[in-house]
Amino acid sequence: MASVVVVGSVAYDSVETPFGKVEDALGGAATYFSVAAGFFCDVQLVGCVGEDFRDEDLALLKSRQIDLAGLEKMKGKTFRWAGEYGYDLNERRTLDTQLNVFADFNPTLPQAYRSSDYVFLANIDPALQLRVLSQVDTPQLVACDTMNYWIEDHFETLLETLKHVDVLLINDGEARQLTQESNLIKAANKIHQWGPSTLVVKRGEYGALMFQRDHRNQASIFAAPAFPLEDVFDPTGAGDSFAGGFMGYLTGTNRSDPDAFRQAIIFGSVMASFNVEKFSLERLKTLTFTEIELRYREFKRLTHFDDFAHWRDEVTT
Repeated sequence: MASVVVVGSVAYDSVETPFGKVEDALGGAATYFSVAAGFFCDVQLVGCVGEDFRDEDLALLKSRQIDLAGLEKMKGKTFRWAGEYGYDLNERRTLDTQLNVFADFNPTLPQAYRSSDYVFLANIDPALQLRVLSQVDTPQLVACDTMNYWIEDHFETLLETLKHVDVLLINDGEARQLTQESNLIKAANKIHQWGPSTLVVKRGEYGALMFQRDHRNQASIFAAPAFPLEDVFDPTGAGDSFAGGFMGYLTGTNRSDPDAFRQAIIFGSVMASFNVEKFSLERLKTLTFTEIELRYREFKRLTHFDDFAHWRDEVTT
C-alpha cells in the first residue's frame, strides 16, 4: 500500500465548548491527519513528543497504519494547546500555547520516508516545510497547510514553499489574507500563479471549495457542502481530519485525475464530519471503514440532482 509522509505537531489539547470540555487530550495537526489518513493508506509521521507522551497514545498511533520511525521523543514536555469555542463553532479563542519540545523541532526524515510519492506539510513554520521538501526525492504530489501567523510574519518564506506545492489547503479567511483579495475566485487565481495548481478552501460548517488549473491552464471549481449533523461537540482537528481523508484517498488510490480530486474532497468532508461528533480523537477511535463508505454515499445522495426536463419547448409548441 502506498504511503503519505506527514510532518506537523503532535500535542495535548485542553478544549472547552458549550457541550463539554477535555483536559490534555491527544491532538495536534499531524495526529488528526495521520489517524484520518490511516483509513485509506499507510502513513509515515514526522514529529516530536516529550517524555510525558503517554504509552496508550503511542499504542493508538501504532495501531492505525502509522509508521512512527519519524516521531522523535525529546527531553521535556509535549506541545500543549488550550482553547475554547462559543456557540459559533467556526470561531475559536486560544487560551494558552506551550510549544515545549516543539520549539526545537528540526524535522529529519528517516531514509525510508525519502522516496515517498505523497507528502503533506501540516501547519508549521514554512522554513521547516521547505526543509522537509529538500529531503524528499521526487514526490508525485505535495500538499500543505498554513495559518494567519505564518502568512503575516513569514510571507516571503511561505511564498518560496508554495513554489514546490501542488495543493494548498487553507480556510477562507487565510486565503483572503494570503492574497489580499476578498473574492475567493480572484484569490485562487493569484495562488495558482504562485505554484499550487489546486486550492482547497475549507469553510467549516459551510463545506469546501476546490479551485484547480490543469496543464492547459483551464480553470475548474468544485463545491461540496458540509455534512448536516445534529450533534457537533468539538471542531478541533476537523481541518486536519479533512486533509487526512483528502490526501489519504489520493495516496491509497494512487490517482490524481480530476474525478479523484473531487472524490477526495468528499472523503475529506466525511472524515471531518465524524471528527466533530466527539471530543479529541474519540470518534475516530471507534470509526469503521463501513461507516465511512456509508456516509460517502449519503453525501452523494445529498448533493445529487437530475437534469431538468425541456418543459419550455413543450409549452411553446
